Amino acid sequence: MLVHLTPVTEAVHALVTALELAPDQLSFVADNSDSLEEAVVDKDARPRAIMTDDRVVGFLMYEAPEDDDEARIYRFMIDRKYQGKGYGKAALRKVLEEISALGHIRHVSICYAPENEGARHLYHAAGFIEEGLDEDGEMIADLVLPANER
Repeated sequence: MLVHLTPVTEAVHALVTALELAPDQLSFVADNSDSLEEAVVDKDARPRAIMTDDRVVGFLMYEAPEDDDEARIYRFMIDRKYQGKGYGKAALRKVLEEISALGHIRHVSICYAPENEGARHLYHAAGFIEEGLDEDGEMIADLVLPANER
């Protein structure tokens, strides 16, 4: 599956904001419009459109401050039409490659609603280890990057 990540430019902004979740997933992820507004004021935010060929199939956002050895993926969604087809797995692999290539990151954390079984399965399969709930009741999972990938 050929998936690539691209910064969210004006060319894909409307496509990213038009992405939809299934109705039972709406409470799991912040609205993409809100996330992109947040990225304007947060200098550490790195919003990415998840693409296959020329189609936007999802959105993610992470931060990897240069003065920290931890990256944090805090938005990750695949449009409802493309779920269950391997795009999430491929996109997660791509973002982990991008984060590893930065060179200063030793581990990556991600948060998700504990009842989001799809997310739990995806992140567990990628090697993330659940550490417990944060102050907002979200599950925190962490992945230590192999030394040879940093």
